[in-house]
Amino acid sequence: MFENSLIILFLWMLFGLVFVLLIPYKYTGLLKFSSFSTALVTFVWSLWLVKSFLVLQSQDPWGAGFYFVYTKFDLPLLGIDGLSLLFIVLTTFIFFCTFLIVWRITKRLKLLVVLLLMLELLLLLVFSVLDLFLFYIVFEIILLPMVLIILLWGSRARKIKASYYFFLYTLFGSLLMLVGIIFLYFEFGTTNLALLSCLLASDQKQVLLWMLFFFSFAIKVPMFPFHIWLPEAHVEAPTIGSVLLAGLLLKLGGYGFLRILLPLFPSATLYFQPFVLTLSGLGVVYSSLILLRQIDIKKIIAYSSVAHMNFAMLGLFSNTYLGIHGSLYLLVSHGFSSSALFLLAGVLYERHHTRLISYYGGLIQLMPLYGTFFFLFTIANFGFPGTSNFLGEFSIFLAVANKSFFVFFCAGIGMFFSVIYSILLFNRILYGELKFYFLSFSFNQDLNKEEFIVLLLFAIVLVYFGIAPISILKLLTYPTVNLLI
Repeated sequence: MFENSLIILFLWMLFGLVFVLLIPYKYTGLLKFSSFSTALVTFVWSLWLVKSFLVLQSQDPWGAGFYFVYTKFDLPLLGIDGLSLLFIVLTTFIFFCTFLIVWRITKRLKLLVVLLLMLELLLLLVFSVLDLFLFYIVFEIILLPMVLIILLWGSRARKIKASYYFFLYTLFGSLLMLVGIIFLYFEFGTTNLALLSCLLASDQKQVLLWMLFFFSFAIKVPMFPFHIWLPEAHVEAPTIGSVLLAGLLLKLGGYGFLRILLPLFPSATLYFQPFVLTLSGLGVVYSSLILLRQIDIKKIIAYSSVAHMNFAMLGLFSNTYLGIHGSLYLLVSHGFSSSALFLLAGVLYERHHTRLISYYGGLIQLMPLYGTFFFLFTIANFGFPGTSNFLGEFSIFLAVANKSFFVFFCAGIGMFFSVIYSILLFNRILYGELKFYFLSFSFNQDLNKEEFIVLLLFAIVLVYFGIAPISILKLLTYPTVNLLI
């Protein structure tokens, strides 16, 4: 009954992409409707996948394998477990929201929706492939649509520099991963993840392979000190690009750690655990301190993403059930909260064409709906109880408490400064005096219908998963246990 559900998802995405390609660029209404319909059906089908997955898992006494597996040449090429499915639903939800706000864009509309559909298809593939070489190919191709989105729809001349940073940093890291994949092939004669998970290299070879894969995924996260490309890319990307970067592309590094690094190289992971925890702790403190001096709204949110991603790495490499659970929860929650904050920053930029905080103030008087959502996503960003970020951050904090006092101290400093910079940003934009001498304000500049709907969807998800975490935990129990060393 469920065997072909995953293949149907990809065939639908491919059909939608081809159909949009065949539509003449002048039919903007049809382009918008077709792309939105494709994203909506994909999101609904991903929810059907969740329901089907839980049914299959309940019928499996072990419940720890891959489902909806597509096999070719007697090797599984596509398949998902609870970990993959979590990121697939996150992907389809964020793209569904993205296509709600893309309707206002008129510049090169057909090219934009084609790139977005292509990017969604590639992201769904990277979360589903069960072969390392295929994973590498899709992992690399994802760069191209994102670079084009930054280059063609970026707002300033620095977008060229930002796209170079993004492309070169991630390409260099991926080349290291390619070397590791080739090494694995010559060592074991296969690149299939299902087979490699049953084979372990010697400790010395594991150390070498671990370093090759680690630097590739650390750049994607991005971990300190490989984070330089992220603030540039975020600031110069259009609002849609920033939403996708924060919500999805930053998750590729974490997913690589979970899917490849931890299960394939357990001995090397234990060996390098103090190094990664120290690096992540320093990254949390560094990012939290440096963003206190930023004056650009998007840079503040970007450095906040760096801090949160490094915080998630603390839990991921804690080698505890609570820490890995918390890390996964934070990765998903950050995808919602950070995407919403970038969308709010984009709303201000569209109305006033500046992102400098000093030009704003008192907006709560003219934009009460905007202020309400800004407050909700601000408290969610620093992990207020009742939001899903809180469950992730608090679980990680407890997990690292017994690991190292230094790491525990860094995590505490990060949580403290997260509250400080979030409240400062909210206060400086929404309260104080309106600065009419800088910007032209009007009483009809609050959220429009599309912006309100998208932000409401993000808010509902953040609060729902904050008070009902069992809906996510059902998917993560077996993958988390399998990652413990």
